Amino acid sequence: MKRETSYESWIRQEGIPVVEGFGVEDVRDLPRAPWPRTGGRGAFIQLRGLEGFTGMYVGEIPAGEALNPERHLYEELIYILQGVGSTQVWSGRDEKGRIHFEWQTGSLFAVPLNCCHRLINGSREPVIYLAVTSAPLMMDLLHDPDFIFGCEHAFNQRFDGRPDYFVMSSKREERGGFVVWDSNFIADVRTAEVDLQEAKGSGVHITTFDMGGSTVVGHIAHWPVGRYHKAHYHQGGAVLLILRSQGYTLMWPQEAGVRPYQNGRGDMVVKVEWREGSVLSPPTGWFHQHFNTGREPARQLALRYSGQSGKYILGVVRALNKEGVRTSIRDGGTLIEYEDEDPQIRHDYEAEVRRGGISPQMPGFSYRQD
Repeated sequence: MKRETSYESWIRQEGIPVVEGFGVEDVRDLPRAPWPRTGGRGAFIQLRGLEGFTGMYVGEIPAGEALNPERHLYEELIYILQGVGSTQVWSGRDEKGRIHFEWQTGSLFAVPLNCCHRLINGSREPVIYLAVTSAPLMMDLLHDPDFIFGCEHAFNQRFDGRPDYFVMSSKREERGGFVVWDSNFIADVRTAEVDLQEAKGSGVHITTFDMGGSTVVGHIAHWPVGRYHKAHYHQGGAVLLILRSQGYTLMWPQEAGVRPYQNGRGDMVVKVEWREGSVLSPPTGWFHQHFNTGREPARQLALRYSGQSGKYILGVVRALNKEGVRTSIRDGGTLIEYEDEDPQIRHDYEAEVRRGGISPQMPGFSYRQD
């Protein structure tokens, strides 16, 4: 029998559903149960690619109600899947310095480490949100939930209580080859401006963001109709949430090779279909590649640990991605250029989009023969 980690033991004891797999078709449709600790409803999501690095759950705030105040010694990013409301944040030592900000469907924000916070539903409909945390790392390191939820230390370098802490910033800078948006709050990720980053694929736009001084960061990816990303791999623990369009993601372990179908290992390729509301998580070192088959540009929110572009870098992530995910495997990176990919991949994609009445828009290229 497989032994439980401290985190796995804790989520089992919380008494709400635990959903497993490579992905979830629509996180909003997951069954949620009453969650006494939060005062709302919820379900944990244990995707295969999270691997004890990242925790994830979907939460619900009943109409016109609020969750219980809480604080915890792990990082947390929250994306609002449905509804409108507000959040109160304050230092555990100074409730008088409480900050209040409002959010809507599409909003994203970071809960500063170990700050007291409370989510409030401001409508007559339930609020549904997705949270991604570093709880597995902290639980498995400390083995003490009472300390994680009861520590009174104030991390003043993370949260200084200033009134504009959760006012959306326009500060952007290039870091690690990506444009990084430094903002503790994004009003609507679905319509936020993104920057051209064609090293990751034809027509692909990507903007990375830092929030709350956290090592859990992320990026917004956007790409056109009739196109797909280049395959790449990285550390596990990344959560990919689909915000717009429909399509699929191919994932396969490195032992299947750069060209798995050509190598006779096509049975090792996992295909995950997605649409708005889907979540997936590629395992460590697995190539993965995203394909838009819908009639509108695709948009994806990725929540992950910081490797090269973040303000604070997690060493295990940097160790795996020495040259970064924008660099070809031919040059020591983790990305497969179009010229190096398995020809079956493009053939299958073009056949699928044509069946949907869409014309493929991929650029022309010749496959390398070596």
